[in-house]
Amino acid sequence: MIFHPIKHFITITKHRHAVIRHAAKAGILLQGLKHDLSKYSPTEFWVGALNYLGTRSPNDRERKTKGYSTAWLHHKGRNKHHFEFWTDYNPETHVLSPIEMPYKYFLEMVCDRIAASKIYQGEKYVQSHPLEYFLKAKKVRFIHPITSLKLEFVLTMLAEQGEDETFRFLREHKKGFDLPEDFKGYSV
Repeated sequence: MIFHPIKHFITITKHRHAVIRHAAKAGILLQGLKHDLSKYSPTEFWVGALNYLGTRSPNDRERKTKGYSTAWLHHKGRNKHHFEFWTDYNPETHVLSPIEMPYKYFLEMVCDRIAASKIYQGEKYVQSHPLEYFLKAKKVRFIHPITSLKLEFVLTMLAEQGEDETFRFLREHKKGFDLPEDFKGYSV
């Protein structure tokens, strides 16, 4: 394992700046400015620098080594734009269940996913990558069904209509949107 603090710093900063640009396009600039600040904390940063991969999350390497990722556990517990944050015990069933994400964090999640695809794909990035990544794990993802369908709807729009139209839609629907009745999502 090679320690890469400078490369890791550059990668997370490029990602954060991409999210900020997308947040501005989505009409949530102030929220974007606070995006992923926990990645610079010692708990996340040093683990990321030690497990740096460049083409995907360093959390993947830490998971392979330890069986879990301390950096991810720290990150998802502090960043509400991750759907994994939105789980709690259902008071009726007493079972851990996903909760529908508040829309302001949903918007940031969309910006985050697009930026992550761009950073990790580099010159190979195409607008369908965020949707393809989402669909790969759709059946096993622990996410509220409405949050999942809305994310799939927006990522499908990105793949089919492009970034300008997608961010226009998000700006116009800063308070939320209802899914079209005919949108059922891809069956995987």
